[in-house]
Amino acid sequence: MAIGTERGYLKLRLIAISILLLHLGIRLVFKNPSPFADLILFNTVAFLAAAVAFSAPLFNDQLAVLALGWAFVIWGVGSSISTWNSFYTFQIWPSISDITYSLFYPLVLFALLRALTSRNKPSALELLDIVIITFGMSSLIASFFLKTAMLHFVGSQATVFLSILYPVGDVVLLAIALVIVVLQVKVFRSFLFLLGIAIFTATDLIFLWKSATTGYSFASLVDDGWLLGLLIMAEALWHRGGEAPMSDRITSIAATIALIFSSTILITAAVKRGYFPAFALVPAIITIALAFIRMGIALREARSASQDRELARIDELTGLANRRRFLVEIDALAPYDGTLLLMDLDGFKSVNDTLGHGVGDELLQQIAVRFSRVIPADSLLARLGGDEFGVIVHGEAQVGLDIALALRSSLSYPFNIGASSISVDVSIGRVINDGASDLMRRADIAMYQAKNLGGGIVLWQGQALI
Repeated sequence: MAIGTERGYLKLRLIAISILLLHLGIRLVFKNPSPFADLILFNTVAFLAAAVAFSAPLFNDQLAVLALGWAFVIWGVGSSISTWNSFYTFQIWPSISDITYSLFYPLVLFALLRALTSRNKPSALELLDIVIITFGMSSLIASFFLKTAMLHFVGSQATVFLSILYPVGDVVLLAIALVIVVLQVKVFRSFLFLLGIAIFTATDLIFLWKSATTGYSFASLVDDGWLLGLLIMAEALWHRGGEAPMSDRITSIAATIALIFSSTILITAAVKRGYFPAFALVPAIITIALAFIRMGIALREARSASQDRELARIDELTGLANRRRFLVEIDALAPYDGTLLLMDLDGFKSVNDTLGHGVGDELLQQIAVRFSRVIPADSLLARLGGDEFGVIVHGEAQVGLDIALALRSSLSYPFNIGASSISVDVSIGRVINDGASDLMRRADIAMYQAKNLGGGIVLWQGQALI
């Protein structure tokens, strides 16, 4: 980042703090709410916090930057509408504030996990886990706390539900931030996120307590805690952080807990009709439906990963094991009796040169079929590249010799490819496993010795070729 640009962004952060301090000063001097202080200055700080987040340095995960910035924007929109309706008779639809405040939490949760971990792109499972946590939390709140809260709050079930949703959402964010701080000891960025969320949560809890007891006073001095929390979270993006291990596991565990709660709610509702409010069952049903979708995606990804691993160990042309798998199996052979065979085809190059690579590829495929027919089930046949093959044979030395002879015999009659009749031979280097780490080197020397002799089988035993 250029020095001039960095200074400009520093000024932006200082302006945001200055306006917050100005707003606090006005509230301390003037007790009555005013549109200038509480509509303009207050919400300007929220949008400046969004600007601070959006302008964060490039070392950040950009999805985290966007998520946190937009979370602050929509919170500012909700706050602006709520404040406007408190001052003027011309009312903006209040449900917009409820929607924006509700969207704030999943966006901050996503930003928190992305900002404190290192990933290239969000997975579908990660996004689904966050949505499942959101709906599962909603069903839990609506089911177990709504009836009790109705005794202390005035309003419809939906209004009371949203009043409870906000602080519980804060607690979820606070718990996840605390876990990450524990995983990232002495990381200043994590501490700032935790501090910002803690201040925001404390403000929500004070608001909830006052609303349920003595009554909430609009434009209270404590309201600035929301703004301070937003600014500290935005500031966290300006400091480098470490990686929290297994944050994806944290979200998956939380999603599993949400699924368990939602399933329990639906089972209880089926047994005891009317025990839970009807609309509390909707987020529980959505949670379970999303969990099934997540399961399908997870199974598909697991199957795809398994196929990718398998393809990484298979030669595409012949379908045999490839060199990578062959080397792994050689390492596994060390403590057992066995024989290593390396084979190089004789006469294959002239087929490629005269008849073309297409014929050469088909010839390799047919050779792979013949080789596969003569090796036992517990042996491994691999194409190592070009016209070179390898075999790992388990058992005594005589078994390895018998397999080598059978492999060479399988090429004793020609291959018919199109109008061509093609004959090839094979040179085989054989080494008996003695637990040493240079089996491939010795088998390779023996194979080239066989090739220099015009084909056949050469055994490396001890320190010499036989």
